[in-house]
Amino acid sequence: MPREIRLNAFDMNCVGHIQQGLWTHPRDQSSRYTELQYWTDYAKKLEQGLFDGIFFADVVGVYDVYGGNADAALRGAVQVPVNDPTLVIPAMAAVTQHLGFGVTANLTYEQPFLFARRMSTLDHLTGGRIGWNIVTGYLDSAARAIGMDGQNAHDDRYDLADEYMSLVYKLWEGSWDDDAVVNDRAGGIYADPARVRMIHHRGPQYKVDAMHLCAPSPQRTPVLYQAGSSTRGRRFAATHAECVFINGQKMEGVKEIVGDIRRQAMQLGRAADDVKVFLGATLIVGRTDSEAREKFEEYRRYASSEAALAHAAASLGIDFARYDLDEPIDTGKSQAIVSNVDAMTRSAGPQWTRRKLLEQMVLGSRQAPWVGSAQHLADTLIEWSETAGVDGFNLSRTVVPECFDDVVELLVPELQTRGAYKRAYREGTLREKLSGGARLPASHTAARYRGAHANDA
Repeated sequence: MPREIRLNAFDMNCVGHIQQGLWTHPRDQSSRYTELQYWTDYAKKLEQGLFDGIFFADVVGVYDVYGGNADAALRGAVQVPVNDPTLVIPAMAAVTQHLGFGVTANLTYEQPFLFARRMSTLDHLTGGRIGWNIVTGYLDSAARAIGMDGQNAHDDRYDLADEYMSLVYKLWEGSWDDDAVVNDRAGGIYADPARVRMIHHRGPQYKVDAMHLCAPSPQRTPVLYQAGSSTRGRRFAATHAECVFINGQKMEGVKEIVGDIRRQAMQLGRAADDVKVFLGATLIVGRTDSEAREKFEEYRRYASSEAALAHAAASLGIDFARYDLDEPIDTGKSQAIVSNVDAMTRSAGPQWTRRKLLEQMVLGSRQAPWVGSAQHLADTLIEWSETAGVDGFNLSRTVVPECFDDVVELLVPELQTRGAYKRAYREGTLREKLSGGARLPASHTAARYRGAHANDA
C-alpha cells in the first residue's frame, strides 16, 4: 500500500504568482483576487478535493533586480500588486470545516509581540487550522521599504530568526496556562491572574515585558512551515519546522535534503516523522496524456519570458538583463535565496546562461510542469513519495480555477483508487490532521517555554 499523499494549493494574494504570464489566458480568473467571493469559492473547491490546505506565499517588496527597476514586474503582474494574505483567511475558514491555511509572514519585518497576537487570533477564528510559513526575506526592496539600507546577510537572518522564535514561543506557549480562563459568571472572574504570567525577554534583537494578549488558542503555536534548503536553512528547519517546503529539483537531490533535515531533527531529539516535507510541483492534468499535452501547448502560448526573468532575477539575486543570451552568468555570492541558486546550478550546470534559463521556463517559471493523464501523474506523485520520502506536494496554479478543478475531478479519484489519498478528513485541528496532536510535542524546542519555564533563556 503506498503512503498517503497530502496536497496543498500553493498560491498568493495577487495576479501572477509562479507561472508568469498565465493571467493573460482568457479562462484565467486570478485578476479577481480582490474579490472575497473568488477566495471563498476557491476554498470550497479545495475542501471538496480533500486538500490538506492552501499555502499562501507572500512578499513585502517588489522585484526590481531585473534591469535595476520594477518595470518588468509591473508590466507582467509579477507578484505585484499583492494584498495581505491573512485577511482572506477568516472568510475562507467560514465556508469550510477542515481546510488548513499556511500563511507566509516575514519575521524580519514583523514586530513579534503584535505578530503573535495576529496568529493566535487566526488560530481562534479558524478553529485551529492556521499555519505559519517562517521566512526571513530575500528582497532588498522590502528592507528599504521599512527603512533599512538593505537586507541582512543570509545566515545572519537565521540567527535573528532563532531569537524571534524563542520569543513567540514564550508568548504562545508560556504566558497563559491552559486553565487560565475560568469564565466564572457568578464570581465575576473571567481569567485567573495567578495563571497568566508576564514574559520578560532580553536578547540581542528584542526586548519584551508583556503578557500575551490572547487566551490560549486551539493549537497555541500555529503549525510551523519553513522553506529554506540551504545548510543554515536546514538546521533551522530541523529545530523548528513541522512542515518543510522544497522547490522542485532532481529526485536524488530532494531525497538528500529530506534525509538530511530528518537526521538533524532526530539528533535534536525529535522523531523523523515530526517533519513533513512538501515538494513544489505544477501539474497539468488531462483525461489522457494527449489531452494534457494539448492543454500544456495552449497554456505555454501565454507564458511571459520577460516576467519569468524578472521573477528569477529577484529570487536568485542576479540581474539577467545585464547579460547577452549566451553570455556566462556570474552567480557570485547571492544574499537572496541561496538554495535557489544551488538548485539552478544543479539543473543547468555550473556555467549557465540566459538561454539555458529560458529553456527551463517553458511555462513562465523555473518549475517545469508535470504533464499527463491522471493515471500518469498518479504514478509520478507516488514515485516521488516512495523514493524521495516526501509527504506531499504544494501545487502551484496555472490557469485558475480549472487547474484545481482538474486535480479534484481527475487526479484525486485516481490516487484514492490506489490507496494513496484519503477519502475523508480526520477530525481536529490542522496539527491533529497532520501529525495527531493538537499541540506541539514535548520533543519540540517550544516545549521548553511552557508554564513556569516561560521566561527561561
